[in-house]
Amino acid sequence: MKSQLHQEKAKFWCDRDLGNLELLRATYISHSFSRHTHESYAIGVVEAGIEGFRYQGSNHLAPPSSVVVVHPGEVHTGHAVTKSGWTYRMFYPETHLLQKAASELADCFQPLPYFPTAVIQDRQLAAQMCYLHLRLENSASKLEKESLLIWTFAQLISKYAQAPPSIKPITPEFSAVKQTQEYLRANYTENISLEQLSNLVNLKPLRLLRVFRKAMGLPPHAYLLQVRVTQAKKLLTMGISIAEVAVETGFSDQSHLHRHFKRFVGVTPGQYVRGFENRIIA
Repeated sequence: MKSQLHQEKAKFWCDRDLGNLELLRATYISHSFSRHTHESYAIGVVEAGIEGFRYQGSNHLAPPSSVVVVHPGEVHTGHAVTKSGWTYRMFYPETHLLQKAASELADCFQPLPYFPTAVIQDRQLAAQMCYLHLRLENSASKLEKESLLIWTFAQLISKYAQAPPSIKPITPEFSAVKQTQEYLRANYTENISLEQLSNLVNLKPLRLLRVFRKAMGLPPHAYLLQVRVTQAKKLLTMGISIAEVAVETGFSDQSHLHRHFKRFVGVTPGQYVRGFENRIIA
């Protein structure tokens, strides 16, 4: 039987595409955090087990599918409540990231967001944050990571910040949407960033995301994936190998092409090639 120490695991990394955003995925059983502070926010989602912590003069319990928010400079602890410990995913965003999200929501400068509730019970937000963390761990797309990050933090702020900013209504920005589409179609092989698109159409990143989603029904990074898959189909019908097509269409490798191709087309690239050759997709 493995010891509790061997059952514990932790992975820590920094995302350079997001200004060295610090991230942690961990399972702790016997480990206990001493009283400490962070210069950044500490925002996490509990996936399993229960975390207990002391924060702002009170004891808190964070069960599965709960979101935890600890403010910069606030002393807190952390420990397992049950023998099985707890598993969570943590973000440590610098203060300017959340202030930027709040300011873009209101389309004007906003003070640093304050969250009066340390443990937020919101399964939908928790699932969204888990997905964000997973994509930051596995995605190579700057556009996807930047978009998901600012979108998710904006949801957190708009729902749970004290005195949340008034969200400016979205008005149609047909020119910006069309220009964004054209740029993505012309540069689909590049690792495009949200900042590039934002500067291109002279809209703040979050506003561009909201405008594009409203007009197209999906965010720019998902539209870019569609463009890449469409181009992949064309190249595959020309007899180019699947591995070469993955490179030519901006996917990081053949497995990424395979996964996204099946999501959009319903069959794998290999099935598509065989079906095209027979004029039937089996």
